[in-house]
Amino acid sequence: QVQLEESGGGLVQAGGSLRLSCAASGRTFSVYRMGWFRQAPGKEREFVAAISWRGRSTHYTDSVKGRFTISGDNAKNTMYLQMNSLRPEDTARYYCAASNSNWNPRYSSTYNYWGQGTQVTVSS
Repeated sequence: QVQLEESGGGLVQAGGSLRLSCAASGRTFSVYRMGWFRQAPGKEREFVAAISWRGRSTHYTDSVKGRFTISGDNAKNTMYLQMNSLRPEDTARYYCAASNSNWNPRYSSTYNYWGQGTQVTVSS
């Protein structure tokens, strides 16, 4: 099993920045693909960004390209999401996810493990 714990959410004004962290524990050697999803009230969970540890490939949804950066620290088993130029429409609960099986970074069904989420609220 792999446990994921997010942190770093909060309230920020539009144009501000936040850095989310996702700490992985347990059988972390089995996980080499991770991602961030978000869910706003009344909306479906949507893909934000993903990273493959081995190839160091990254993926982003169009709305965050140029504003968000996903990265990871293998030694700390931690993934980050640096969010800049935040907008009110970025307000959501952000979830960390990990995959050790067939993976399509944009599809939540291909992730095996999920954290509890951290709330990000951007005021206008």
